Amino acid sequence: MKYLFGPVNSRRLGLSQGIDVLPAKICNFNCIYCEVGATTRHTCDRQEYSPTKEILDEIDTLLAGEHPPIDVFTITASGEPTLHSGLGSIINHIKHTTNKPVVILTNGSLLHIAEIRSELMAADIVIPSLDSAREESFRKINRPAKCVQLADIISGLCSFSREFPGKIWLEILLVKGINDSDADIAALVETTRKIRPDRIQLNTVVRPPLESYAAPMTEHELKKIARQFAGQIEIIADFAKRKRHHLRSAAEPEILDMLKRRPCTAPDICEALNLDLDQVEILLNKLLRNTTLTSITHAGKIYYQTHSENTVT
Repeated sequence: MKYLFGPVNSRRLGLSQGIDVLPAKICNFNCIYCEVGATTRHTCDRQEYSPTKEILDEIDTLLAGEHPPIDVFTITASGEPTLHSGLGSIINHIKHTTNKPVVILTNGSLLHIAEIRSELMAADIVIPSLDSAREESFRKINRPAKCVQLADIISGLCSFSREFPGKIWLEILLVKGINDSDADIAALVETTRKIRPDRIQLNTVVRPPLESYAAPMTEHELKKIARQFAGQIEIIADFAKRKRHHLRSAAEPEILDMLKRRPCTAPDICEALNLDLDQVEILLNKLLRNTTLTSITHAGKIYYQTHSENTVT
């Protein structure tokens, strides 16, 4: 399928059926840590970037046939999903055709717009991000388009938190030396008290970032920072791999589908899709030999990715 991928085994969400609503890296951010690549269209213009009917048809096709177990539908994008004007229709369609929760991943930059907040009201969980509450750090880490203002993001998150009947899990991604100073953390602590999310999730750079200088925090550093926040807080950066059960045989199409969206290591693929590592490595080596894939080394790990002409970005 063109827009649906997975389901993938998500640490946060269980078996997550992904929906990618954008055809390319269309975003109002160009984050230094982004694993998907550079933003190809830096904009705040909201349009129907993908044919919404085709996305709905793919959802119907999935539900009409035999499919793997699904815990949630997760709407995401190679860029920022709230830029897609058909987002509300997609959320409502899922809610009317299934009994599964709908999760939205967003950078939170457009939540100051009442129309967008209204569209998201039918979702069950919204996971926005806020990497900095200070202007200088915000510009360094997220590199927003000129149309984006940090004050609007924070006010939008506060408004959404008051209105949204579902759960808000606020993700904060920290990059060493960029947005991790004492002043940065203090500003984030104060701002999250105003937003009052149901959960705060701390993350850091794991996969190869867009900019080589985007360095990860250590687990110890994240734990120390986590103690400064109030409310429910968790570290979601995966420093320890989980034990997996009921492994499936590896299938080339689903591996390629995953790698079109972001670079992954062989263990990443196995963990997300619950596949056998030996079989995955055999397939990856085959795909490397026939030049379907390339590999890069980052932080001592080998990451696989499709060639640029085959990649969503």
